[in-house]
Amino acid sequence: MTQLKLKVCGLTKLDQIQELINLDVDFLGFIFYEKSPRYVLDHLSLKQISEINHQRKVGVFVNESVKGIVEVASEAQLDIIQLHGNEDDKFILRLREIIGENIKIIKVIRIGNQTPDELQKTINHQPSTIDYILFDTDSKAFGGTGKTFDWNILNEIEIPFPYFLSGGISTENIHQLSTLNYQPFSLDINSKFEIEPGKKDLEKVKEFLLLIKNETSSI
Repeated sequence: MTQLKLKVCGLTKLDQIQELINLDVDFLGFIFYEKSPRYVLDHLSLKQISEINHQRKVGVFVNESVKGIVEVASEAQLDIIQLHGNEDDKFILRLREIIGENIKIIKVIRIGNQTPDELQKTINHQPSTIDYILFDTDSKAFGGTGKTFDWNILNEIEIPFPYFLSGGISTENIHQLSTLNYQPFSLDINSKFEIEPGKKDLEKVKEFLLLIKNETSSI
């Protein structure tokens, strides 16, 4: 069993980001969606983000233009682009054309009331140029709800990409990973590990990292 990776999303504070780097967190997530309470540009500049010394900086975008994403990714020196809105295959292909192969793409699939067949069709329609899928709980706010979807649906579909699992992941439900036939590449945590939006509870994150190690070894 490969060690589960961890993405901490909704980061806004440089001191906390440095602590997470020291903890060897695999992915650092920055939200570039103005309606989010964790909108990073309310706290940090693109230059400050570019100077963060980490190899997996993820920029989260919701229905942004290709041009806007490319400009932010360049100025902030992002390594990964996460598309969390309604971006279609044409949009993704155009984005890939411009950014090249070095920057990875995560496409988010939001899970609500769809059937396994409907979810499978959505997955099958993703262009092969994406690198990862991220499954999150559907919401009008595009994530950050702290709510979990029914993971059982993932056992009824084929998942052709490595995937991130998001949506209300916590110390209380991590043990349920053992029920999944196809394990996630990475977990994505956010609101369940916060004191307030954008301010993380680092002790909780440390505890969760230990749980991940134990959970991986037991699967």
